Amino acid sequence: MKKKHIHFVGIKGVGLAPLAIIAKEAGFIVSGCDVDEEFITDELLKLSRIQPIKGFSSSHLGNVDMVITTGAHGGFDNPEVQEAKKGGIKVLTHGEAVGMFMKGELFGRFDMTGISVVGSHGKTTTTALLATIFSQGGLDPSYTIGTSIIPSIGASGHYGNGKYFIAEADEYATEPAYNKTPKLLWQYPSIAVITNVDFDHPDVFKNEEDIAMVFRKFLGNIKRDGILVLYGDDPYAAFLKKSFPGKTITYGYSPQNDFVLRKARFGDRRTFFWVEALGTNLGEFCIHVIGEHNALNATGAIAVSLEVGIGINKIKKALMTFSGSKRRCEFIGQSRFGSIVIDDYAHHPTEIKKTLIALKKAYPKKHIVCIFQPHTFSRTKALFNKFTHAFSDADEVILMDIYPSLREEPDPEITSQFLANKMSKIHKSVTFLSKACDVIQYVAQKETDSSSLIVTMGAGDIYKIAQKVAQKKPSVSSQ
Repeated sequence: MKKKHIHFVGIKGVGLAPLAIIAKEAGFIVSGCDVDEEFITDELLKLSRIQPIKGFSSSHLGNVDMVITTGAHGGFDNPEVQEAKKGGIKVLTHGEAVGMFMKGELFGRFDMTGISVVGSHGKTTTTALLATIFSQGGLDPSYTIGTSIIPSIGASGHYGNGKYFIAEADEYATEPAYNKTPKLLWQYPSIAVITNVDFDHPDVFKNEEDIAMVFRKFLGNIKRDGILVLYGDDPYAAFLKKSFPGKTITYGYSPQNDFVLRKARFGDRRTFFWVEALGTNLGEFCIHVIGEHNALNATGAIAVSLEVGIGINKIKKALMTFSGSKRRCEFIGQSRFGSIVIDDYAHHPTEIKKTLIALKKAYPKKHIVCIFQPHTFSRTKALFNKFTHAFSDADEVILMDIYPSLREEPDPEITSQFLANKMSKIHKSVTFLSKACDVIQYVAQKETDSSSLIVTMGAGDIYKIAQKVAQKKPSVSSQ
């Protein structure tokens, strides 16, 4: 029987790269193309022996049976996608593909049980935590996680022999120019985790309520006998819980939650925390990544894991091996003057604030230098006031030019210089430096020493600065 061939347009994206790995491990012929630029998934694809084709051309299709495309690089207007449609080749977006993979029919599987992780923040980490616990708990799940290497499990995509398919569920549009359906609505899980509700993606949503309504609609996709695991302290928790007729398990800080995060302490790039479940003390847990917000993500993952029958000791052992994932409070190394260098994906005011709080608690004596690259003009404009107040736990802030989306035009009304000017009125040290070379030179001239911690933040290519400052190539480990 002839193997089917799946071609990925935009294969370097953190959405498509894991799917390509799943398809290859499931026995499909896999090919893909992307721009000829360094990206965080380069090492991931190399380890999986998938070599991206450079550029986009209709000649790349060959004997392809299916095309899976990103919304970037032109989306449906990409020449490869257009040629595939002309030739009658099945074309799926990233969101549609995740939903189809979760169903299992593509693999001839009808036993798959989907687990979707939804939320404005914490999706990637929570999904990675679940994949780690399930994998080390002996369940061999399939999973797709929107990142690159995850030290505790390896690749961010895997096709397992077990029945569970764990997926990060993105609320962004399926194809921004042609299909505004939120990607998560293509998933039909048996278990869903909702980590929080917050306003983001202003090019698609009007406000926080818009996003809450999308999450509410998603609840209708959960199987009839399914389970909702919900962050119970969220302002929209009661609204979502009321909207779901099935079993709901809540987690959070408040004692009325089913799973309660009691306390957390930090040390040596680790977080120790205690969890109580329905009045029973589950004891101490440890993850090798800092931040109370990560302990909260782990609490949600613990709730799901216990629900499917994984023993508490296996959960604790698995969590001990979890050291985060690529670009999530990732320890890069040290500068030549001895400063700790960390890189983080935070690009929303809420994420920035939580990460800086975590760093301040973990390194109370360090002088924290935050280098931030705003991501998209639309987000910077819509959340401008929140951005100005998000950096209070940094001792020094360096702002770079806005990293634009391929889908947007520059907005002359909003610039990083303007943001820096506003921030300087309430923050003691704010500097605007347009380019990466300027930032690297500035940091070198300051000769920040072992008393300092440098953290790069943003969803663009700012991670390259962290690597340069730490004088190392991209690493697979966050240790």
